[in-house]
Amino acid sequence: MKKSILFVFAFLITVVSFAQDQQKRDLKLNKDTNLIDVVYYHDNGVVSQTGSYTVDGKLQGAWLSFNTEGKKIVSANYDNGKKVGKWIYWIDGIKKEVNYKNNVASL
Repeated sequence: MKKSILFVFAFLITVVSFAQDQQKRDLKLNKDTNLIDVVYYHDNGVVSQTGSYTVDGKLQGAWLSFNTEGKKIVSANYDNGKKVGKWIYWIDGIKKEVNYKNNVASL
């Protein structure tokens, strides 16, 4: 059950990441890291996600996702577009952790 819930949330985060193209966003090239820093917004103006892309469009580094009230719901990490490291999900106020290596989750 835990694995299926976490898989659903991981899938949703991935889908949301790609669906963000239609939402308001701020982009800025970080000359120090050569990454594109981005902030996405919900329709109500609250920050939806923050993170960085490589110049060829792959997710890189830490990403944070927030609900429409501004509460953090996911803390994620990417390396050249692959899910890596500790991901933290807040589900109904309960903290869940999943470790990723090359897009593969381990509980």
